[in-house]
Amino acid sequence: MNKADGDDCGGEAVQQQQPEEDQSPAEKLQSKGPGWTRVHCPCCASERIEPLVLVKLGQKVRPETKRWLIRLIGTPQTDGGAGLLAHPGEDASGDIIVVSAPRCTLLRATEELGLCKTYSNDNMEAFSYVDRDNFKDSDNMEVFLTLAERQYIVKYELDGVRAQRDLRIPGLPDNYTLQRRDNVWQKLGSAGVIVDTLPLHNPDKLKALTEAWYTGNQLAQPLDSVNGYFGSSVAFYFSFLDFYTWSLLPPAILGLSITYFSGEVQKEMDESVSGSGPTGVEEDSGLAVSGHMVQALFIMIWSTVFMEMWKRRSSSLSYRWGTLHLAERFAEPRPAFHGELGVNPVTGRMEPLFPEWQRDLRMALVSIPVVGLFLGLVVLGMLGFYWGEAQAKQLHAEWDTMLSQTLLYMPSVLHITYTNMLATVYRKVATSLTEYENHREESAYENHLTTKVLVFTFFNCFAVLFHIAFFKQDVPLLRKRLASLLIVSQLVNQVTEVVVPFLVDRFISAPHRQESEDHPEEDKFRNQSSLPTFPGLFGEYIELLVQFGYLSLFSCVYPLTAVLLLINNLTEIRSDAYKICRLFRKPFTPPVANMGVWRFAFEVLSFISVVSNCWLLLLSPRLQELVQEGWMSNTNVLLLAVLMEHVLIGVKVVLSLLIPDEPDWIRKKRQHIEYTSLQALRQQSLSSEES
Repeated sequence: MNKADGDDCGGEAVQQQQPEEDQSPAEKLQSKGPGWTRVHCPCCASERIEPLVLVKLGQKVRPETKRWLIRLIGTPQTDGGAGLLAHPGEDASGDIIVVSAPRCTLLRATEELGLCKTYSNDNMEAFSYVDRDNFKDSDNMEVFLTLAERQYIVKYELDGVRAQRDLRIPGLPDNYTLQRRDNVWQKLGSAGVIVDTLPLHNPDKLKALTEAWYTGNQLAQPLDSVNGYFGSSVAFYFSFLDFYTWSLLPPAILGLSITYFSGEVQKEMDESVSGSGPTGVEEDSGLAVSGHMVQALFIMIWSTVFMEMWKRRSSSLSYRWGTLHLAERFAEPRPAFHGELGVNPVTGRMEPLFPEWQRDLRMALVSIPVVGLFLGLVVLGMLGFYWGEAQAKQLHAEWDTMLSQTLLYMPSVLHITYTNMLATVYRKVATSLTEYENHREESAYENHLTTKVLVFTFFNCFAVLFHIAFFKQDVPLLRKRLASLLIVSQLVNQVTEVVVPFLVDRFISAPHRQESEDHPEEDKFRNQSSLPTFPGLFGEYIELLVQFGYLSLFSCVYPLTAVLLLINNLTEIRSDAYKICRLFRKPFTPPVANMGVWRFAFEVLSFISVVSNCWLLLLSPRLQELVQEGWMSNTNVLLLAVLMEHVLIGVKVVLSLLIPDEPDWIRKKRQHIEYTSLQALRQQSLSSEES
């Protein structure tokens, strides 16, 4: 069975012929050759059908296969179809299918996903299909649902189509016969029938969004428009990037002040640039130590306040975008999930089953050793960095020239390049490993993949810094290494993420996608499919997490860290916006209520920062002087650091408790939504019992 029931009443989409220049893309499609499939409910009949998703077929797909697929897309869900609308493009022999969605399918999916919408009393309520007429604009899907939501629902319905019985696909060999409960869309993809499925851009909306987002001089981001066009997951990323960037102002101002007013810190900055060693402690070393202490204490408190305030902002955005009360249900299996067909003991449905012990065995014997191998490659790179650092220092001592001074930074540059390349390779390997583990739910797949990447990223990006700080205890080398990372890695990221894709698009891809108003809509749709696939937000979150780690863990030895991050992120906002709007295909984005596992990762780094900063303060010149002069023993200094660490962790815990995760009005709204949802469910149960 499919995910939702469909109406069995018949109807047909109404199309009015208009002059060619006044017609919408859907109407231009309708006026050429075969039209859209029939709708199956009178309330879904419409004068205008909006093309939402493009399905690209293989070059060798036969017309009878395409016709069968169009019928499957348009068949009601009760009969084993997707309950959507399909158009063959130019004709039955073309290689594209344009897909849209009727009103009832969109509304039923809205309830199934647990989205909240504006009720007649202007409050946000969990949508109920039975009570649909009392929700504002529920008769106008282009207002009631965002473009991103409508497109995701189309993908959601297509991915959920499963064969109700054994079925032979017309035009394909018998070995591609569908078995009962097979995922039809995945089977057609493996058979080469479906090459791609992508959401279509709306040129007018995209133009308006780009003008309000990154082409003007405005500083504020149009987050509601981003949510409407690209979805809540993209909007949450840009909201977090914006919030994080402006939250860097206080530590940036403090860092500039410490650098300007502390002579010792100025000397250390010069040493980090020149590569020369320390020349002794000046008279104002007390001020320098105080500056580093202030920086460390401020960052430890700032990181907690920042995360707590983001949680409050995140909950407000979630309410505004209708994702505060997403449905928690027993999820359908992932399209890529495979196993022996059997009866699920929880749902009673026929679906692929895969023993948990086999998955655990694969993780223990394959995934963990491979991850360990890559961590070993990180250690190997770290050893190479230390060897190169020693060689560069020796050359500089012998030559003492401008060239030898430049060579002092070569080990860091080469090691940063090595770690970036290793991270790129590892990300692909981690994806393959997680696919091999064969997780049933999409959430489990994402959590295991994210965990693999987070473990490697933390080790890859911070292993050298922790080794320098905790084992070598070389603060000048730590400062130089951090400065190199901040400058080189940001330049590399900007080049690889924006400059290279822009040049490839501008001089290689764009000439092949040139189009004019006279070109058929089908060709414009095909041009969108020629863009590279959007790589997702994984890399963007990783970049921010690494930034946050540099700032919270080690910025007390390099106070200008926040300044460099602020400058980078002011350009990052616009470059990321340009990239997602122009350089890649429009992505499918599921509705989300928050950042998910990434928020937990940032909070973990915030607590680790207490240990890191307390240890770095032990290496400060003033404490080292006190130990050498006999004012304090090493044991007392260590006990002082442990005491300070426990006090600061306590302060962070108290702050997190004093600052609620969501505003009081959001808490009341959430409780109200939960109450009304429970009442609606109770009324439905009573109605079904009476009938």
